[in-house]
Amino acid sequence: MRRWPTPARRLRVAAGTTLGAVLLAGACRTATGNRTVSTARGADAAAVATSGGPAAATAARGASLRTVRVALATRVSELRISADGAWSLDAADGRGAIAAAQPGEQWALEADGRAVVAIDGSARRLGSREQTVIARPLDASGTITFNGRRWRGELAISAVEGGLLVVNRVKMDDYLKGVVPLEIGTNAAVEMAAIEAQSVAARSYAYMHLAGPSRPYDMVATVADQVYGGVNAENGAGSRAVDVTTGLVLLYGGRVVSAPYSATCGGSTAEPRDAWNTGPEPYLQRVSDQIPGSSRFYCDWAPRYRWTRTFTGEELRQSVLRYLRSVPRGPETVRTVREVTVSEVTPAGRVGTLTIDTDAGRWALRGSQIRSALRSASGEMLYSTYFSVDAVAGRDGIASLTLRGGGNGHGIGMCQTGAIGRARAGQDFRTILRTYYPGTTVGSID
Repeated sequence: MRRWPTPARRLRVAAGTTLGAVLLAGACRTATGNRTVSTARGADAAAVATSGGPAAATAARGASLRTVRVALATRVSELRISADGAWSLDAADGRGAIAAAQPGEQWALEADGRAVVAIDGSARRLGSREQTVIARPLDASGTITFNGRRWRGELAISAVEGGLLVVNRVKMDDYLKGVVPLEIGTNAAVEMAAIEAQSVAARSYAYMHLAGPSRPYDMVATVADQVYGGVNAENGAGSRAVDVTTGLVLLYGGRVVSAPYSATCGGSTAEPRDAWNTGPEPYLQRVSDQIPGSSRFYCDWAPRYRWTRTFTGEELRQSVLRYLRSVPRGPETVRTVREVTVSEVTPAGRVGTLTIDTDAGRWALRGSQIRSALRSASGEMLYSTYFSVDAVAGRDGIASLTLRGGGNGHGIGMCQTGAIGRARAGQDFRTILRTYYPGTTVGSID
């Protein structure tokens, strides 16, 4: 197999239907930013804080004591909930229980205008009509079952325009135990440092997205934020990593930072402007994933470290048309894609601007626009913007288009498969985080 050039190599871009090599390093998830907090700083902050007795231990767990509000569903017409133990349906304003349910008893909830209507196991409709009701287990360690999954904490169900909004209100670390296994995708003991690094990064992300009362929830349970599966997603390694790192967040200059991450960087991480077209962040720099003294990379074992995607002319036309119909003033019809040209390459070697010429006009795409416009026939987003283009001209525009790329995701921040590779090599979670987020420390907040 042909070796790819390293991400540091300067790559040529040729205009026209046959384009020069544009290789890159890819990765994954979120918006950036930071929040000033009162903090115990430094890599050993948690150890210092927890050495001073119960009060100090509570302070060290500051971020972990927060309650997170996660939207599990936003507009469902009806839902069914139950629990293994006894549970209650309460008024949101604190007036007390509307009804009590027995273990295993399933209730239905539906929207009636701006009210939530509850129907018990015997199909009896409750007389009380509330805009928001709270389903909570009577035992603090119990769970509520919704949508085939068990959830810790409580569920707030609200009648909103278009149906019911379901929000899981849960303590930070209980939330993380349902996130970490799905995000890092491993529970191997030899990779524990990567799982711990994921726990700290995910906690920092969640902390930075606590929205306050101006919004009904802080995050959603999908890749739009962090994938969250509740109790069903928990495993031993993930829960241990969350417990070991309890209270720990990523800090830069004494501030908690949002810690983006992605599946596979492809050899080098990126800066925000490489994928999001946003301003720089000092702790989000391009980081090589190359193993010192080697031609290999910590993430080169990943399935999408290198990949190929090929479109027929018709598949390309349909993909471009689907995207253009979704943008303001986009055309209703595209008959021909005439040319696909890489017009700009970022310093990280990623495609900065991709120009697509069609019979309906010319379109310059950047960042996530590129990945959305070049979806597969099944609708799967392009893995990354780290790719080269090989276009074959036909009688009526492009006959076929082949993309050869690297990485999976936006490429900014921690490379998750790289973190696993580093853990296998013996690096601890603090070293992993310092590498992917230069200038940061791991510490706790009050």
